[in-house]
Amino acid sequence: MTNENVKRIRLMKIWELLCRESDEGHPLTTDEILSRLAEMGIRSCRKTLYEDISILNENGYEVLKTRAISNKYYVMERTFDLPELRILMDAVQAAKFITEEKTEEFIKKIAGLAGDKKAEVLRANTVTFNNSKSSNKYIYYVVNEIALSIENGKKVSFYYFKYGTKGDKIYQRDHKRYLVNPLATVFCDDKYYLMCYDDTHGNLVHYRLDRMENVKMEDDDVTETELSRTFDVKKHKKQLFGMYVGEAENVEFVADKNIVDGLFDKFGEDLKLEEEGEKVKFSACVQISPTFINWCMGFGDKLKVVSPEEVREKIKSRLCEALNQYSEE
Repeated sequence: MTNENVKRIRLMKIWELLCRESDEGHPLTTDEILSRLAEMGIRSCRKTLYEDISILNENGYEVLKTRAISNKYYVMERTFDLPELRILMDAVQAAKFITEEKTEEFIKKIAGLAGDKKAEVLRANTVTFNNSKSSNKYIYYVVNEIALSIENGKKVSFYYFKYGTKGDKIYQRDHKRYLVNPLATVFCDDKYYLMCYDDTHGNLVHYRLDRMENVKMEDDDVTETELSRTFDVKKHKKQLFGMYVGEAENVEFVADKNIVDGLFDKFGEDLKLEEEGEKVKFSACVQISPTFINWCMGFGDKLKVVSPEEVREKIKSRLCEALNQYSEE
């Protein structure tokens, strides 16, 4: 191996070592760095180490130094800071579609981005969420295969199942494969979905990734349609209620002021409200689905749909059905 290659490897190992084992509270001394390098089979000396660290700094790899009897070195700048890593770790803990085994593996990798010392602190302060985790251990394969299909503009096929009363898998379409045109993946209400276009029915549909099996990228190119070409995932998701698809309608509402916070949670900060005494009026484009109807009913007398009339009739009908269920007893 040439001296130049040896030097490159040594520089890379010094940087990896400092990123992994040092931070502002735990700098490494010159002797500690030389000892770690020796354990890797890399020979160096104080003079060479000083030169290597200067080269790293000159090329944008910032290594900070504290002066003492023996100089100490550490890396401060990282891809993620601690609050960002904490958010990622909490998100993984809360995600139901990730198995327990993969959750632990993922948490360990994320914490490692902070360096060994801070990783210990992060993991020691990780709270385990009391929620049920998916048992589908192939979820990463599913995500990867869908991502490849979207990237290459190919259709994707899979088996799809739901759970029966005994916890058994009931495969849909008589255990025949689904074939769809993938558009995007989206995380919503603690679940991970594939948004896709169905050639058979000519519409947009959603499928849960943790309910898919034997996912495969097909050789066929995706079907180009006006709907798929103009698809806007952010706009589409904003119109949905619980990932249930329906006809998009511009709906006008009247609501009590004391539920305004919940309205902004659902429709976003760009929601425009018009005050009328203790009430507010607003409009939003939503997809009319059973979940939307139930969402409206959940506010009781604090939210009312003003128009269109066909939406009002659907809500009235659903209210009558609910009332009849209790009146029959």
